[in-house]
Amino acid sequence: MIRSARVRALLALAVTALSLYITLTVPVRLGLDLRGGTQIVLETRPTATTPDAAGATDRTLEVLRGRIDALGVAEPTLQRSGDNRILVELPGVQDPKKAADVLGRTAQLTVHPVSAEADRPGDAPESRPERARERVLPDESGRNLRLGAAALTGQDVKGADARFDQHSGAGWHVTVDFDASGRASWGELTGRAACRPPGDPARRIALVLDGQIISSPQVDPSVTCGTGITGGSTQITGSFTADEARELALLINGGALPVPVETVEQRTVGPTLGAEAITAGAWAAVIGTALTALFIIAVYRLMGALAVLALAAYGLISYAALAALGATLTLPGLAGFVLAIGMAVDANVLVFERAREEHTRGRRSSPRSALTAGFRNAFSAIADSNITTLIAAGLLFSLASGPVRGFGVTLGIGVLASMISALVVTRVLAEHAASRPWVRRRPHLTGLATAGRVRRRVERSRLRPMRRPRRWLAVSAAALALAASGIAVRGLDLGVEFTGGRLIEYTTTRPVDPEQARAALAEAGVPRAVVQSSGDSSLTVRTGELTHTQADGVTRTIGTLGGDTDKVRDELIGPSLGDELRRNALLALGAALTAQLLYLAARFRWLFGTAAVAALAHDAVLLVGVFAWLGKPLDGVFLAALLTVIGYSVNDSVVVFDRIRELRRRDRATPLPHLADRAILQTLPRTVNTGAGAALILSALAVLGGDTLTDFALALLIGLAVGTYSSVFTATPLALEIDRRTPPRRGAAREAAARSRERRPGESVPHG
Repeated sequence: MIRSARVRALLALAVTALSLYITLTVPVRLGLDLRGGTQIVLETRPTATTPDAAGATDRTLEVLRGRIDALGVAEPTLQRSGDNRILVELPGVQDPKKAADVLGRTAQLTVHPVSAEADRPGDAPESRPERARERVLPDESGRNLRLGAAALTGQDVKGADARFDQHSGAGWHVTVDFDASGRASWGELTGRAACRPPGDPARRIALVLDGQIISSPQVDPSVTCGTGITGGSTQITGSFTADEARELALLINGGALPVPVETVEQRTVGPTLGAEAITAGAWAAVIGTALTALFIIAVYRLMGALAVLALAAYGLISYAALAALGATLTLPGLAGFVLAIGMAVDANVLVFERAREEHTRGRRSSPRSALTAGFRNAFSAIADSNITTLIAAGLLFSLASGPVRGFGVTLGIGVLASMISALVVTRVLAEHAASRPWVRRRPHLTGLATAGRVRRRVERSRLRPMRRPRRWLAVSAAALALAASGIAVRGLDLGVEFTGGRLIEYTTTRPVDPEQARAALAEAGVPRAVVQSSGDSSLTVRTGELTHTQADGVTRTIGTLGGDTDKVRDELIGPSLGDELRRNALLALGAALTAQLLYLAARFRWLFGTAAVAALAHDAVLLVGVFAWLGKPLDGVFLAALLTVIGYSVNDSVVVFDRIRELRRRDRATPLPHLADRAILQTLPRTVNTGAGAALILSALAVLGGDTLTDFALALLIGLAVGTYSSVFTATPLALEIDRRTPPRRGAAREAAARSRERRPGESVPHG
């Protein structure tokens, strides 16, 4: 035991020290909404084969989004502007010129057989029919090669990846995987080349990108003549540096742009939230965190104070992980941290409440032993809730893009940091304090020697919340019907991110503060406008659809603030959360829910997994319905809040189901509804304390955070209330109803009867 405590202490010290070093030496990148970034305007050039300018621009936008994700830029913004322009905003890009070059290149990858060396580069003479389809290009070393017609194109490539192989000596190379049709063509092409003797130019295969040979390796001698490389994969080598290999893989994965594009503008833009909103949000977060810390200390005394220190370590670890990974922190990312803070608080509350149970019921005589038992008993609930959330975060990151992917990154980092904070840092501090002699003499100082107000009231009550579970399901059904009626009657006010709108750019003689302009536009009848500055004399306003009268009002409002004002651009813009991004987000969310269902079914039973996921869907519909009734916009901020609520809802249900599972292991003869009653009442102190801590942070954001953060905090407060309710009064009754309708397992009734006969005379069945 002493040795394991020392290992935990050394681990906590090492992680904290490393995080502190990274925090002091590596700055974190802020997103467009918090800091601004680089704006690049690209213009598509339709060709004779692509006369549809708007359609080609939309297809080009989706290809560019894939390239930007490969660049490692989190939270980019891409919008179609007019028929043939694409507005790209990249936060935290160090070399915007290089980014513009990569985005604008029309990558046309072709694979050719080599027939021989040639005297000069250039197109083959048309006078010789056998050479009519050949051309001569210089290879990497400058020697001219005569190439045959293309055997494969970029359409045959499934994917490419830059890798480093230190064992074979190949160094940096690009592995290219072909699809089904490309696999056959690649085998045939390499099979013909393998029939030539080593050293013969015709044994080489040329890979041409944008009319330039990037690699022309010889087919390895181990390849059989006529058979070729049949695995559907190859390695492009050529003494690549790390950057060259990554850029080549990026271009190959990005695919060919439908039409050529040209960079027509490039500049630096300011944040979309504005300095005042950022400052207000920071103060709200500080005040809310301080109130939560005071609440935890008031409830758990010394252990609460140590938990606050562990939460500070959580913040340090999370920040350092973001900085080390080069992630971009934006408002959706902050949403992930809000959820992770709640889970970090929840983990500490779970441990302390289990320790209180052990101590107040006399099963453990000392605070140290009660604390050890609390960590042991709470581990399964902490692990299951965090693993469930990590599954969702991983799938959102791997399958989605844009702000949804950024949410997955920060949520995953936050959950891992919260587990380290609660299970390592808190445990080291708490066990060290509990073993001190002055603490053993005054156990009431620990906060573990008393049951707490909530637990005392619960223990005195004779509540049976699951006596009639169908009544709770009827209440949930009525709430769903009310939410659905709000969506049907009031409709959904989709934000400019989903619908697109209008972009107007002005030059002014006086600098205009974006926050002041945003407030003035709201008073003029144009709420929720996105205002960005560029330099001292340029201002961009992005809104939803505007009438001519409203557009004139926007111009007059900007003119009153900036003096002489000229309108530089006035264009319709497409949604930044385009069809493909939304489709990917829905697919990622569906995959995350399925994975969570499978995990919960494996860890508990399928009925508990089904009930938890159904409660999650219930919470999402209710949140959308409430926003519909309130007339609030469903924008990127709401999307971040919705994802946060989904994560919190699953976490809450897992805690209740974990206690039901524990009670069922001890007593399989008691009916499941009675066990559910006991589980709900035993976990109620944790539910109240965790909810109160999270509500303090969110209330501060709602009151002090400004217009943007107010809607965000309101959505989370609604989600917190709905999620807490549904975990007890939707998920649990639904699980009981499913269990009642499920035929009993073979032998289950016999087992229950046998256990009942084994009871001692006079022993009663516990009913909570």
